[in-house]
Amino acid sequence: MQEETLKKERQFHDAWASTIDVDGIRVKDYFEACTAPENRFILKQLGDIRGKKLLDLGCGAGENSVYFAKKGALCVATDYSPGMVEVALKLAEKNGVKIEGCTANAMELEFPDNTFDIVYASNLLHHLPEPKMAIREMHRVLKPGGKACFWEPLKHNPVINVYRRMATKVRTEDETPLDINIIKFVNSLYSDVAYDTFWLATLWIFLRFYLIERVHPNKERYWKKIIIEQARLEPEYRRLENLDNLLKNLPGMKRFAWNLAVVARK
Repeated sequence: MQEETLKKERQFHDAWASTIDVDGIRVKDYFEACTAPENRFILKQLGDIRGKKLLDLGCGAGENSVYFAKKGALCVATDYSPGMVEVALKLAEKNGVKIEGCTANAMELEFPDNTFDIVYASNLLHHLPEPKMAIREMHRVLKPGGKACFWEPLKHNPVINVYRRMATKVRTEDETPLDINIIKFVNSLYSDVAYDTFWLATLWIFLRFYLIERVHPNKERYWKKIIIEQARLEPEYRRLENLDNLLKNLPGMKRFAWNLAVVARK
């Protein structure tokens, strides 16, 4: 079953990779845009990464590896999709930085113990049959004191779950958003864990895409659209983000956010 699931994920992402134009990727926006709160949170926890050896799990088109390389990290970009690894290497070349690239199964990494200072994964774990196996592998390949960073969608919000049922062509059928209780598992492995959740009131922007702008979720990937159009969305996003910060203080509300971001020290 695992092999079949991974095979379908590879085929889906290879097909997607074949359509990506690296000239249209603005790397900086994926970490510094107002609509990238997950990565902004992670960057605050990481601090200076110059000279740090960093493993980018599920590198996708390479935005993460290239951004970190520009900040001075020594990056290894891995993905189960060979097509995505190829795109990541092209994006690095276009941006004038060097990264290593290879295919890898995040649940069974071939790297030795205690290899990396940082392991980073964005939107990877929910594609895996056994996300906890990947979290254990992240821990294993980290050096003592190293940091595992990931951000992922959560399963609890009803608005996002309606979106998921509609966006059938831009999602894989086996992907499973995480339960917020994954934090308990991370705490059992790592010595120090920081986390936050994002997108509560700010999910109005998704509703506006569909209800007002009439953009069907199968026509454009909303999670890409919020980055690409961040300048247009910023005034509204900032107002809603202030409301999010209030809502997250209410008991039980963090679980209803769209995304979870975690930084854990080994």
